[in-house]
Amino acid sequence: MFDQEVLQYKVGALLYMPAFQKNIVQKISEKKLPRLTSAAFCLEDSIRAESLDAAEASLKFILRELDGVNDLPLLFVRIRSPRHLEIFHEEIGSRSKILTGYILPKFDMSNAAAYLQLARQINLPVMPTLESKRIANLLTRRTELLSLKQILDDSKELVLNIRVGANDFCNLYGLRRSVNRTIYDLGVVRDALIDIVNVFAGDYVVAGAVWNFFGGEFWAEGLRRELELDKINGFVGKSAIHPAQLPIIFDGMKVSRADLDDAEQILNWSSQTHGVMKSSNGSRMNEVNCHRRWARRVKILSELYGVESN
Repeated sequence: MFDQEVLQYKVGALLYMPAFQKNIVQKISEKKLPRLTSAAFCLEDSIRAESLDAAEASLKFILRELDGVNDLPLLFVRIRSPRHLEIFHEEIGSRSKILTGYILPKFDMSNAAAYLQLARQINLPVMPTLESKRIANLLTRRTELLSLKQILDDSKELVLNIRVGANDFCNLYGLRRSVNRTIYDLGVVRDALIDIVNVFAGDYVVAGAVWNFFGGEFWAEGLRRELELDKINGFVGKSAIHPAQLPIIFDGMKVSRADLDDAEQILNWSSQTHGVMKSSNGSRMNEVNCHRRWARRVKILSELYGVESN
């Protein structure tokens, strides 16, 4: 079994790409993608149904060519359905020694039991993506999320991240954010995302939504702004759609020196009488019972991504 506590944070910026992208072998093997921590080869939305066979053949080639490359990122495959997961793993995934796990799209109560039964058989990490209408719609969201939490908890040891499909949520309402707005400015989408964090973030790492821009003016500033709001709201990591986004997301996962100092104070708590004391710089309160979980997260992130320079 994998070390879930650390690996769940190591996903970081998950770079999505169509499975057709054969030049990815050279880019990964020659380390041409700075700050690449994980990659997702997509066989779902980015591939037309009539091209699926060709995409799978391409991915089979990619996995074979990457086998033996040193210092690989975590590698995931985004499949289409439980049946597709079963077929793909039997024919391709089970033959790969470097595949980390699978991304389960459109994950809701209509397919959760089938997905998780297969996940237990395969015994690889999975990352369910919450993005369906049953989750977006206020009339069904509460029951759906609570039911999903219950069924996922029965297979918790296999669930690496909970991921969110903000673009799917936007599509349901005909919305799309501009480069000057974050996903949190779209109220109907924001509410769904916050409810997902509310239900799942107590027990799982929930990753932030994809940022759709990677060129033109202000895209990097917008990404940094959304990353800050992700962090404030409890999301950890983010889906990426272009290599230019990777260093920015990586830097966004660094911790401040003040946070790390406080985290170490909390994790190394020595007082036998007091459960609260001033922070290392004297500017805020540290309470061991309330802040220990936060401190553990900060410590792990500092070891994986480092400390902010300023």
